[in-house]
Amino acid sequence: MGFNEFKDVFVESKKYWLIYLILIVILSFSTMTYKNIIDPTFELVALLIVAIVGVLCIVYYFMHDSENELYKFAFVIILCFGIMTSFIVPICDVSDETEHLARAELTSRGVFIPHWTGHDLGVERAYNLTGEYNIPHYNKGAGYESIVSVKFFTEFLGKTVGQTPNDTNKINHTPTLVVSSFEQNPFYGYLPQAVGMIITKLLDLNVIWLMWLGRIFNLICYAGLISLAIKKTPVLKLPLLVVACIPISLYQAASLSIDSMIIGLGILSISYFLYLYKADKNSLGTNEVVKFSILCLLLGLCKLPYLAFILLLLLVPTENFKKGKKIIPYIIICMIIVGAIGILWSKYSTPTLMHSWRSRLRFINSTAQMDYITSHPMFSLKFIYQLFTNSLSHVIYGVFNFFGAAQKVHYSDSYHLIVITLISFVVITLLAYPKNIKFDSKTKIGVLAILLIIYVGTAFIQLLTWASVGYLNLGLSTRYFIPLFALLPIIVSLKIKKFNVSKENYDKYAMVFIIAFMATLIMSFATKYY
Repeated sequence: MGFNEFKDVFVESKKYWLIYLILIVILSFSTMTYKNIIDPTFELVALLIVAIVGVLCIVYYFMHDSENELYKFAFVIILCFGIMTSFIVPICDVSDETEHLARAELTSRGVFIPHWTGHDLGVERAYNLTGEYNIPHYNKGAGYESIVSVKFFTEFLGKTVGQTPNDTNKINHTPTLVVSSFEQNPFYGYLPQAVGMIITKLLDLNVIWLMWLGRIFNLICYAGLISLAIKKTPVLKLPLLVVACIPISLYQAASLSIDSMIIGLGILSISYFLYLYKADKNSLGTNEVVKFSILCLLLGLCKLPYLAFILLLLLVPTENFKKGKKIIPYIIICMIIVGAIGILWSKYSTPTLMHSWRSRLRFINSTAQMDYITSHPMFSLKFIYQLFTNSLSHVIYGVFNFFGAAQKVHYSDSYHLIVITLISFVVITLLAYPKNIKFDSKTKIGVLAILLIIYVGTAFIQLLTWASVGYLNLGLSTRYFIPLFALLPIIVSLKIKKFNVSKENYDKYAMVFIIAFMATLIMSFATKYY
Protein backbone atom coordinates (compact mmCIF):
# COMPACT_ATOMS: atom_id res chain seq x y z
CA MET A 1 0.00 0.00 0.00
CA GLY A 2 1.34 3.39 -0.98
CA PHE A 3 1.31 6.53 1.11
CA ASN A 4 -1.53 8.09 -0.89
CA GLU A 5 -3.74 5.06 -0.35
CA PHE A 6 -2.95 5.09 3.37
CA LYS A 7 -3.79 8.80 3.52
CA ASP A 8 -7.13 8.17 1.81
CA VAL A 9 -8.08 5.44 4.32
CA PHE A 10 -6.86 7.64 7.17
CA VAL A 11 -9.19 10.44 6.07
CA GLU A 12 -12.05 8.03 5.38
CA SER A 13 -11.88 6.63 8.91
CA LYS A 14 -11.50 10.06 10.54
CA LYS A 15 -14.89 9.99 12.25
CA TYR A 16 -14.15 6.66 13.89
CA TRP A 17 -10.68 7.37 15.21
CA LEU A 18 -11.86 10.75 16.52
CA ILE A 19 -14.54 8.91 18.49
CA TYR A 20 -11.82 6.58 19.73
CA LEU A 21 -9.65 9.46 20.92
CA ILE A 22 -12.56 11.06 22.77
CA LEU A 23 -13.46 7.72 24.37
CA ILE A 24 -9.99 6.95 25.69
CA VAL A 25 -9.59 10.45 27.11
CA ILE A 26 -12.90 10.19 29.00
CA LEU A 27 -12.36 6.62 30.19
CA SER A 28 -8.73 7.23 31.12
CA PHE A 29 -9.60 10.35 33.06
CA SER A 30 -12.08 8.29 35.12
CA THR A 31 -9.17 6.14 36.38
CA MET A 32 -7.06 9.06 37.59
CA THR A 33 -6.40 10.07 41.17
CA TYR A 34 -4.73 13.07 42.76
CA LYS A 35 -1.23 11.57 42.38
CA ASN A 36 -1.73 11.37 38.61
CA ILE A 37 -2.75 15.00 38.40
CA ILE A 38 0.22 16.40 40.32
CA ASP A 39 2.70 14.39 38.20
CA PRO A 40 1.03 13.31 34.94
CA THR A 41 4.19 12.68 32.87
CA PHE A 42 3.96 8.88 32.62
CA GLU A 43 0.19 8.96 32.14
CA LEU A 44 0.43 11.46 29.28
CA VAL A 45 3.12 9.40 27.55
CA ALA A 46 1.01 6.24 27.95
CA LEU A 47 -2.05 8.05 26.62
CA LEU A 48 -0.11 9.30 23.61
CA ILE A 49 1.15 5.79 22.83
CA VAL A 50 -2.26 4.09 23.06
CA ALA A 51 -3.76 6.95 21.04
CA ILE A 52 -1.29 6.48 18.18
CA VAL A 53 -1.47 2.67 18.24
CA GLY A 54 -5.26 2.75 18.44
CA VAL A 55 -5.62 5.13 15.49
CA LEU A 56 -3.28 2.98 13.40
CA CYS A 57 -5.28 -0.15 14.31
CA ILE A 58 -8.53 1.55 13.25
CA VAL A 59 -6.96 2.57 9.95
CA TYR A 60 -5.72 -1.01 9.53
CA TYR A 61 -9.28 -2.27 10.04
CA PHE A 62 -10.60 0.02 7.32
CA MET A 63 -7.86 -1.22 5.02
CA HIS A 64 -9.16 -4.78 5.56
CA ASP A 65 -12.87 -4.06 6.05
CA SER A 66 -14.10 -7.57 5.31
CA GLU A 67 -15.39 -10.41 7.47
CA ASN A 68 -13.03 -12.73 5.65
CA GLU A 69 -10.06 -10.69 6.87
CA LEU A 70 -11.31 -10.01 10.40
CA TYR A 71 -8.98 -12.72 11.74
CA LYS A 72 -5.97 -10.66 10.61
CA PHE A 73 -7.27 -7.61 12.44
CA ALA A 74 -7.84 -9.75 15.56
CA PHE A 75 -4.25 -10.98 15.52
CA VAL A 76 -2.87 -7.46 15.09
CA ILE A 77 -4.85 -5.71 17.85
CA ILE A 78 -4.32 -8.50 20.36
CA LEU A 79 -0.57 -8.36 19.75
CA CYS A 80 -0.35 -4.55 19.75
CA PHE A 81 -2.23 -3.96 23.00
CA GLY A 82 -1.22 -7.26 24.55
CA ILE A 83 2.50 -6.54 24.29
CA MET A 84 1.98 -3.18 25.96
CA THR A 85 -0.02 -4.91 28.69
CA SER A 86 2.69 -7.52 29.24
CA PHE A 87 5.20 -4.74 29.96
CA ILE A 88 3.05 -2.38 32.02
CA VAL A 89 1.49 -4.94 34.39
CA PRO A 90 3.74 -5.15 37.50
CA ILE A 91 5.93 -8.12 38.31
CA CYS A 92 3.82 -11.31 38.46
CA ASP A 93 0.80 -9.17 39.35
CA VAL A 94 -1.64 -11.55 37.68
CA SER A 95 -3.31 -14.10 39.97
CA ASP A 96 -0.87 -16.91 40.91
CA GLU A 97 1.60 -15.72 38.29
CA THR A 98 4.66 -16.58 40.38
CA GLU A 99 3.46 -20.18 40.44
CA HIS A 100 2.75 -20.16 36.69
CA LEU A 101 6.23 -18.73 36.16
CA ALA A 102 7.77 -21.54 38.20
CA ARG A 103 5.93 -24.17 36.12
CA ALA A 104 6.91 -22.46 32.85
CA GLU A 105 10.55 -22.38 33.98
CA LEU A 106 10.41 -26.11 34.71
CA THR A 107 8.90 -26.72 31.27
CA SER A 108 11.64 -24.64 29.64
CA ARG A 109 14.15 -27.19 30.99
CA GLY A 110 12.19 -30.14 29.62
CA VAL A 111 10.50 -31.03 32.92
CA PHE A 112 7.02 -31.69 31.56
CA ILE A 113 5.84 -33.54 34.68
CA PRO A 114 7.09 -31.74 37.82
CA HIS A 115 8.61 -33.99 40.44
CA TRP A 116 7.68 -33.31 44.06
CA THR A 117 10.50 -33.73 46.57
CA GLY A 118 9.73 -34.37 50.23
CA HIS A 119 6.81 -35.57 52.31
CA ASP A 120 5.63 -32.41 54.01
CA LEU A 121 5.23 -28.87 52.67
CA GLY A 122 6.73 -27.20 55.69
CA VAL A 123 5.19 -23.92 54.52
CA GLU A 124 3.35 -21.35 56.60
CA ARG A 125 -0.40 -21.05 56.33
CA ALA A 126 -1.39 -18.56 53.67
CA TYR A 127 -3.35 -16.61 56.26
CA ASN A 128 -1.88 -16.05 59.69
CA LEU A 129 -3.86 -15.48 62.86
CA THR A 130 -4.27 -11.76 62.18
CA GLY A 131 -5.75 -12.44 58.74
CA GLU A 132 -2.77 -10.96 56.94
CA TYR A 133 -1.86 -12.68 53.69
CA ASN A 134 1.54 -14.36 53.55
CA ILE A 135 3.18 -14.96 50.19
CA PRO A 136 4.22 -18.65 50.03
CA HIS A 137 7.95 -18.87 50.53
CA TYR A 138 10.64 -21.23 49.32
CA ASN A 139 11.34 -24.25 51.48
CA LYS A 140 14.59 -26.17 51.68
CA GLY A 141 12.97 -29.43 52.68
CA ALA A 142 10.26 -29.97 50.07
CA GLY A 143 9.12 -28.67 46.73
CA TYR A 144 10.01 -28.64 43.01
CA GLU A 145 13.52 -28.05 41.74
CA SER A 146 13.75 -24.75 39.90
CA ILE A 147 16.43 -22.04 39.74
CA VAL A 148 17.38 -19.28 42.16
CA SER A 149 16.33 -16.50 39.76
CA VAL A 150 12.69 -17.49 40.26
CA LYS A 151 13.02 -16.04 43.78
CA PHE A 152 13.38 -12.57 42.24
CA PHE A 153 9.75 -12.62 41.12
CA THR A 154 8.49 -13.65 44.55
CA GLU A 155 10.63 -11.07 46.31
CA PHE A 156 9.40 -8.20 44.14
CA LEU A 157 5.87 -9.48 43.58
CA GLY A 158 3.52 -6.66 42.57
CA LYS A 159 6.31 -4.11 42.09
CA THR A 160 7.04 -2.22 38.90
CA VAL A 161 10.43 -2.53 37.23
CA GLY A 162 11.27 0.97 38.44
CA GLN A 163 10.79 -0.18 42.04
CA THR A 164 13.43 -2.93 41.92
CA PRO A 165 17.20 -2.53 41.42
CA ASN A 166 17.62 -6.23 40.59
CA ASP A 167 15.79 -6.56 37.29
CA THR A 168 19.10 -6.08 35.42
CA ASN A 169 20.70 -9.08 37.17
CA LYS A 170 21.70 -12.02 35.01
CA ILE A 171 19.84 -15.30 35.38
CA ASN A 172 21.11 -17.43 38.26
CA HIS A 173 20.76 -21.10 37.28
CA THR A 174 21.65 -22.44 40.73
CA PRO A 175 19.09 -25.12 41.70
CA THR A 176 16.59 -24.36 44.45
CA LEU A 177 13.19 -25.63 45.54
CA VAL A 178 9.87 -23.85 44.98
CA VAL A 179 6.86 -24.73 47.05
CA SER A 180 4.23 -24.81 44.24
CA SER A 181 4.25 -25.14 40.47
CA PHE A 182 0.74 -26.16 39.35
CA GLU A 183 1.69 -29.81 39.05
CA GLN A 184 -1.96 -30.62 38.24
CA ASN A 185 -1.90 -28.65 34.96
CA PRO A 186 -0.94 -30.27 31.60
CA PHE A 187 2.49 -29.35 30.25
CA TYR A 188 1.26 -27.99 26.91
CA GLY A 189 -0.42 -25.10 28.73
CA TYR A 190 3.08 -23.77 29.45
CA LEU A 191 4.88 -24.48 26.18
CA PRO A 192 4.49 -20.91 24.78
CA GLN A 193 5.80 -19.35 28.00
CA ALA A 194 8.63 -21.89 28.08
CA VAL A 195 9.69 -20.94 24.54
CA GLY A 196 10.01 -17.32 25.65
CA MET A 197 12.12 -18.37 28.63
CA ILE A 198 14.34 -20.61 26.49
CA ILE A 199 15.07 -17.66 24.19
CA THR A 200 15.79 -15.48 27.23
CA LYS A 201 18.32 -18.02 28.50
CA LEU A 202 19.93 -18.56 25.10
CA LEU A 203 20.39 -14.81 24.61
CA ASP A 204 21.64 -14.42 28.20
CA LEU A 205 19.16 -11.60 28.85
CA ASN A 206 18.48 -10.06 32.23
CA VAL A 207 16.27 -11.94 34.68
CA ILE A 208 13.20 -9.73 34.08
CA TRP A 209 12.99 -11.08 30.53
CA LEU A 210 12.07 -14.50 31.87
CA MET A 211 8.72 -12.93 32.69
CA TRP A 212 8.46 -10.51 29.77
CA LEU A 213 9.31 -12.93 26.96
CA GLY A 214 7.30 -15.65 28.68
CA ARG A 215 4.28 -13.33 28.70
CA ILE A 216 4.80 -12.23 25.10
CA PHE A 217 5.05 -15.76 23.70
CA ASN A 218 1.98 -16.76 25.67
CA LEU A 219 0.25 -13.77 24.09
CA ILE A 220 1.37 -14.77 20.58
CA CYS A 221 -0.12 -18.23 21.11
CA TYR A 222 -3.38 -16.67 22.32
CA ALA A 223 -3.52 -14.30 19.36
CA GLY A 224 -2.97 -17.26 17.04
CA LEU A 225 -5.78 -19.30 18.64
CA ILE A 226 -8.23 -16.40 18.47
CA SER A 227 -7.26 -15.55 14.91
CA LEU A 228 -7.77 -19.19 13.91
CA ALA A 229 -11.15 -19.25 15.70
CA ILE A 230 -12.42 -16.16 13.89
CA LYS A 231 -11.16 -17.47 10.57
CA LYS A 232 -12.80 -20.88 11.11
CA THR A 233 -16.25 -19.82 12.22
CA PRO A 234 -18.68 -18.87 9.42
CA VAL A 235 -20.88 -16.86 11.81
CA LEU A 236 -20.71 -14.73 14.98
CA LYS A 237 -17.19 -13.53 14.19
CA LEU A 238 -17.62 -10.18 15.95
CA PRO A 239 -19.11 -11.59 19.19
CA LEU A 240 -16.21 -14.04 19.45
CA LEU A 241 -13.73 -11.21 18.90
CA VAL A 242 -15.40 -9.10 21.59
CA VAL A 243 -15.15 -11.93 24.15
CA ALA A 244 -11.50 -12.48 23.22
CA CYS A 245 -10.64 -8.80 23.63
CA ILE A 246 -12.50 -7.69 26.75
CA PRO A 247 -9.93 -6.34 29.23
CA ILE A 248 -9.94 -9.37 31.55
CA SER A 249 -9.25 -11.64 28.56
CA LEU A 250 -6.34 -9.53 27.34
CA TYR A 251 -5.02 -9.22 30.89
CA GLN A 252 -4.82 -13.02 31.21
CA ALA A 253 -3.51 -13.48 27.66
CA ALA A 254 -0.58 -11.12 28.33
CA SER A 255 0.50 -13.04 31.42
CA LEU A 256 2.21 -16.34 32.22
CA SER A 257 -1.08 -17.93 33.25
CA ILE A 258 -2.52 -21.09 31.69
CA ASP A 259 -5.83 -19.20 31.63
CA SER A 260 -4.63 -17.74 28.33
CA MET A 261 -4.65 -21.25 26.84
CA ILE A 262 -8.04 -22.04 28.40
CA ILE A 263 -9.68 -18.92 26.98
CA GLY A 264 -8.07 -19.40 23.56
CA LEU A 265 -8.96 -23.09 23.28
CA GLY A 266 -12.45 -22.38 24.64
CA ILE A 267 -13.23 -19.78 21.98
CA LEU A 268 -11.66 -21.98 19.30
CA SER A 269 -13.87 -24.91 20.39
CA ILE A 270 -17.01 -22.77 20.08
CA SER A 271 -15.81 -21.55 16.69
CA TYR A 272 -15.36 -25.14 15.51
CA PHE A 273 -18.84 -26.05 16.78
CA LEU A 274 -20.32 -23.16 14.79
CA TYR A 275 -18.42 -24.42 11.74
CA LEU A 276 -19.93 -27.89 12.19
CA TYR A 277 -23.39 -26.49 12.87
CA LYS A 278 -23.39 -24.26 9.80
CA ALA A 279 -21.82 -26.82 7.45
CA ASP A 280 -23.59 -27.93 4.30
CA LYS A 281 -25.60 -31.14 4.34
CA ASN A 282 -23.60 -34.33 3.82
CA SER A 283 -20.31 -32.41 3.97
CA LEU A 284 -18.79 -33.57 7.26
CA GLY A 285 -16.91 -36.78 7.96
CA THR A 286 -15.74 -38.61 11.06
CA ASN A 287 -12.49 -36.59 10.90
CA GLU A 288 -14.37 -33.50 12.04
CA VAL A 289 -15.77 -35.39 15.03
CA VAL A 290 -12.28 -36.57 16.00
CA LYS A 291 -10.76 -33.09 15.59
CA PHE A 292 -13.45 -31.47 17.73
CA SER A 293 -13.06 -34.20 20.37
CA ILE A 294 -9.30 -33.62 20.56
CA LEU A 295 -9.88 -29.88 20.87
CA CYS A 296 -12.35 -30.40 23.73
CA LEU A 297 -9.94 -32.83 25.42
CA LEU A 298 -7.05 -30.35 25.27
CA LEU A 299 -9.33 -27.69 26.74
CA GLY A 300 -10.80 -29.98 29.39
CA LEU A 301 -7.45 -31.21 30.69
CA CYS A 302 -6.55 -27.57 31.36
CA LYS A 303 -9.84 -27.06 33.26
CA LEU A 304 -11.91 -30.20 33.78
CA PRO A 305 -15.46 -28.74 33.70
CA TYR A 306 -14.86 -27.67 30.09
CA LEU A 307 -14.84 -31.32 29.06
CA ALA A 308 -18.60 -30.70 28.86
CA PHE A 309 -17.95 -28.92 25.54
CA ILE A 310 -17.82 -32.40 23.97
CA LEU A 311 -21.62 -32.47 24.42
CA LEU A 312 -21.88 -29.79 21.72
CA LEU A 313 -21.40 -32.62 19.19
CA LEU A 314 -24.90 -33.83 20.02
CA LEU A 315 -26.29 -30.48 18.85
CA VAL A 316 -24.76 -30.60 15.37
CA PRO A 317 -27.50 -31.53 12.84
CA THR A 318 -26.94 -35.14 11.80
CA GLU A 319 -27.81 -34.29 8.20
CA ASN A 320 -24.58 -32.26 8.05
CA PHE A 321 -22.61 -35.52 8.21
CA LYS A 322 -22.07 -37.82 5.26
CA LYS A 323 -23.11 -40.77 7.42
CA GLY A 324 -26.27 -39.02 8.63
CA LYS A 325 -27.66 -40.61 11.79
CA LYS A 326 -25.06 -43.36 11.52
CA ILE A 327 -22.54 -40.83 12.86
CA ILE A 328 -24.14 -40.93 16.32
CA PRO A 329 -22.25 -44.09 17.47
CA TYR A 330 -18.94 -42.41 16.51
CA ILE A 331 -19.94 -39.33 18.50
CA ILE A 332 -20.86 -41.45 21.53
CA ILE A 333 -17.54 -43.32 21.34
CA CYS A 334 -15.60 -40.04 21.19
CA MET A 335 -17.57 -38.69 24.15
CA ILE A 336 -16.82 -41.83 26.18
CA ILE A 337 -13.11 -41.67 25.34
CA VAL A 338 -12.86 -37.98 26.22
CA GLY A 339 -14.81 -38.53 29.44
CA ALA A 340 -12.68 -41.53 30.44
CA ILE A 341 -9.42 -39.64 29.86
CA GLY A 342 -10.85 -36.74 31.87
CA ILE A 343 -11.67 -39.04 34.80
CA LEU A 344 -8.21 -40.61 34.71
CA TRP A 345 -6.61 -37.16 34.59
CA SER A 346 -8.73 -36.05 37.55
CA LYS A 347 -7.58 -39.05 39.59
CA TYR A 348 -3.98 -38.10 38.83
CA SER A 349 -4.28 -34.34 39.26
CA THR A 350 -6.43 -34.10 42.39
CA PRO A 351 -3.84 -35.59 44.79
CA THR A 352 -1.19 -33.24 43.41
CA LEU A 353 -3.10 -30.33 44.98
CA MET A 354 -1.55 -31.49 48.25
CA HIS A 355 1.83 -30.44 46.81
CA SER A 356 0.84 -26.80 47.06
CA TRP A 357 0.41 -24.02 49.58
CA ARG A 358 -3.34 -24.41 48.93
CA SER A 359 -3.42 -27.69 50.83
CA ARG A 360 -3.08 -25.79 54.10
CA LEU A 361 -5.03 -22.73 53.11
CA ARG A 362 -7.68 -22.28 55.81
CA PHE A 363 -7.48 -26.03 56.53
CA ILE A 364 -9.09 -27.06 53.24
CA ASN A 365 -10.29 -30.66 53.25
CA SER A 366 -12.38 -32.00 50.36
CA THR A 367 -13.52 -35.11 52.26
CA ALA A 368 -14.64 -33.09 55.28
CA GLN A 369 -16.40 -30.63 52.97
CA MET A 370 -18.37 -33.44 51.30
CA ASP A 371 -19.32 -34.84 54.71
CA TYR A 372 -20.54 -31.39 55.73
CA ILE A 373 -22.60 -31.00 52.54
CA THR A 374 -24.33 -34.37 52.95
CA SER A 375 -25.16 -33.71 56.59
CA HIS A 376 -26.42 -30.13 56.00
CA PRO A 377 -29.02 -30.10 53.17
CA MET A 378 -29.62 -26.36 53.46
CA PHE A 379 -25.96 -25.75 52.70
CA SER A 380 -26.48 -26.98 49.13
CA LEU A 381 -29.41 -24.60 48.67
CA LYS A 382 -27.30 -21.70 49.96
CA PHE A 383 -24.57 -22.74 47.52
CA ILE A 384 -26.96 -22.62 44.53
CA TYR A 385 -28.49 -19.35 45.71
CA GLN A 386 -25.08 -17.70 46.02
CA LEU A 387 -24.06 -18.92 42.57
CA PHE A 388 -26.89 -17.05 40.89
CA THR A 389 -26.80 -13.92 43.05
CA ASN A 390 -23.54 -12.62 44.56
CA SER A 391 -21.18 -14.89 42.61
CA LEU A 392 -22.86 -14.20 39.27
CA SER A 393 -22.77 -10.43 39.79
CA HIS A 394 -19.10 -10.69 40.76
CA VAL A 395 -18.36 -12.63 37.55
CA ILE A 396 -20.16 -10.05 35.40
CA TYR A 397 -18.55 -7.08 37.13
CA GLY A 398 -15.15 -8.75 36.78
CA VAL A 399 -14.82 -7.87 33.09
CA PHE A 400 -12.76 -4.93 34.35
CA ASN A 401 -11.45 -6.18 37.68
CA PHE A 402 -7.86 -7.33 38.06
CA PHE A 403 -5.63 -8.98 40.61
CA GLY A 404 -3.18 -6.72 42.40
CA ALA A 405 -0.44 -8.50 44.31
CA ALA A 406 0.97 -5.19 45.55
CA GLN A 407 -2.23 -4.59 47.52
CA LYS A 408 -2.35 -8.26 48.61
CA VAL A 409 -6.05 -8.31 47.75
CA HIS A 410 -8.04 -8.48 44.55
CA TYR A 411 -7.69 -5.43 42.36
CA SER A 412 -11.12 -4.00 42.98
CA ASP A 413 -11.05 -0.31 42.14
CA SER A 414 -14.56 0.89 41.41
CA TYR A 415 -14.23 2.06 37.84
CA HIS A 416 -17.99 2.37 37.51
CA LEU A 417 -18.03 4.41 34.30
CA ILE A 418 -15.74 1.94 32.51
CA VAL A 419 -17.55 -1.14 33.83
CA ILE A 420 -21.04 0.12 32.97
CA THR A 421 -19.96 1.20 29.48
CA LEU A 422 -18.09 -2.06 28.89
CA ILE A 423 -20.90 -4.32 30.14
CA SER A 424 -23.46 -2.41 28.04
CA PHE A 425 -21.33 -2.85 24.93
CA VAL A 426 -20.71 -6.55 25.59
CA VAL A 427 -24.39 -7.28 26.32
CA ILE A 428 -25.58 -5.50 23.16
CA THR A 429 -22.98 -7.25 21.02
CA LEU A 430 -23.57 -10.73 22.42
CA LEU A 431 -27.37 -10.62 22.72
CA ALA A 432 -28.67 -8.10 20.19
CA TYR A 433 -26.04 -8.15 17.44
CA PRO A 434 -27.55 -8.86 14.00
CA LYS A 435 -26.93 -12.56 13.34
CA ASN A 436 -26.69 -14.37 10.02
CA ILE A 437 -27.84 -17.65 11.56
CA LYS A 438 -30.83 -18.99 13.47
CA PHE A 439 -30.48 -21.61 16.19
CA ASP A 440 -33.36 -23.97 16.91
CA SER A 441 -34.82 -24.44 20.40
CA LYS A 442 -33.02 -27.76 20.90
CA THR A 443 -29.66 -26.09 20.30
CA LYS A 444 -30.42 -23.13 22.57
CA ILE A 445 -31.57 -25.36 25.43
CA GLY A 446 -28.63 -27.74 24.93
CA VAL A 447 -26.04 -24.94 24.95
CA LEU A 448 -27.68 -23.41 28.04
CA ALA A 449 -27.45 -26.79 29.80
CA ILE A 450 -23.74 -27.09 28.91
CA LEU A 451 -23.12 -23.55 30.17
CA LEU A 452 -24.80 -24.36 33.49
CA ILE A 453 -22.89 -27.65 33.84
CA ILE A 454 -19.59 -25.81 33.47
CA TYR A 455 -20.58 -22.88 35.68
CA VAL A 456 -21.96 -25.00 38.54
CA GLY A 457 -19.25 -27.66 38.09
CA THR A 458 -16.46 -25.09 38.35
CA ALA A 459 -18.04 -23.58 41.46
CA PHE A 460 -18.44 -27.01 43.05
CA ILE A 461 -14.79 -27.84 42.45
CA GLN A 462 -13.89 -24.53 44.09
CA LEU A 463 -16.13 -25.48 47.01
CA LEU A 464 -14.11 -28.68 47.51
CA THR A 465 -10.62 -27.40 46.76
CA TRP A 466 -10.66 -23.76 47.87
CA ALA A 467 -13.45 -22.98 50.35
CA SER A 468 -13.12 -23.69 54.05
CA VAL A 469 -15.18 -26.56 55.41
CA GLY A 470 -18.74 -25.34 55.96
CA TYR A 471 -18.17 -22.02 54.20
CA LEU A 472 -19.00 -20.60 50.76
CA ASN A 473 -15.83 -18.60 50.15
CA LEU A 474 -15.56 -20.01 46.61
CA GLY A 475 -12.99 -17.60 45.20
CA LEU A 476 -14.76 -17.53 41.83
CA SER A 477 -13.19 -15.30 39.20
CA THR A 478 -14.42 -14.01 35.86
CA ARG A 479 -11.41 -15.58 34.14
CA TYR A 480 -12.82 -19.05 34.83
CA PHE A 481 -15.88 -18.39 32.70
CA ILE A 482 -14.78 -16.18 29.81
CA PRO A 483 -15.39 -18.87 27.12
CA LEU A 484 -18.97 -19.20 28.42
CA PHE A 485 -19.65 -15.60 27.39
CA ALA A 486 -19.16 -16.72 23.78
CA LEU A 487 -22.07 -19.17 24.16
CA LEU A 488 -24.57 -16.42 24.98
CA PRO A 489 -25.26 -15.35 21.35
CA ILE A 490 -26.36 -18.94 20.66
CA ILE A 491 -28.70 -19.07 23.65
CA VAL A 492 -30.24 -15.59 23.40
CA SER A 493 -31.10 -13.48 20.38
CA LEU A 494 -32.78 -10.19 21.18
CA LYS A 495 -34.40 -7.96 18.60
CA ILE A 496 -34.41 -4.35 19.68
CA LYS A 497 -36.51 -2.24 17.34
CA LYS A 498 -34.84 1.00 18.38
CA PHE A 499 -31.45 -0.58 17.70
CA ASN A 500 -31.81 0.29 14.03
CA VAL A 501 -28.30 0.05 12.66
CA SER A 502 -26.91 -2.11 9.90
CA LYS A 503 -24.51 -4.91 10.68
CA GLU A 504 -21.75 -3.21 8.67
CA ASN A 505 -22.08 0.09 10.54
CA TYR A 506 -22.26 -1.64 13.91
CA ASP A 507 -19.07 -3.56 13.12
CA LYS A 508 -17.19 -0.32 12.51
CA TYR A 509 -18.31 1.26 15.76
CA ALA A 510 -17.68 -2.01 17.59
CA MET A 511 -14.05 -1.99 16.49
CA VAL A 512 -13.65 1.48 17.97
CA PHE A 513 -15.04 0.33 21.32
CA ILE A 514 -13.00 -2.89 21.35
CA ILE A 515 -9.77 -0.98 20.86
CA ALA A 516 -10.82 1.76 23.31
CA PHE A 517 -11.41 -0.74 26.14
CA MET A 518 -8.08 -2.42 25.45
CA ALA A 519 -6.39 0.97 25.61
CA THR A 520 -8.24 1.77 28.85
CA LEU A 521 -6.88 -1.42 30.40
CA ILE A 522 -3.36 -0.12 29.81
CA MET A 523 -4.25 3.34 31.09
CA SER A 524 -5.75 1.92 34.29
CA PHE A 525 -2.38 0.35 35.14
CA ALA A 526 -0.52 3.49 34.10
CA THR A 527 -2.57 5.62 36.49
CA LYS A 528 -2.54 3.13 39.36
CA TYR A 529 1.03 1.88 39.49
CA TYR A 530 3.17 4.57 37.83
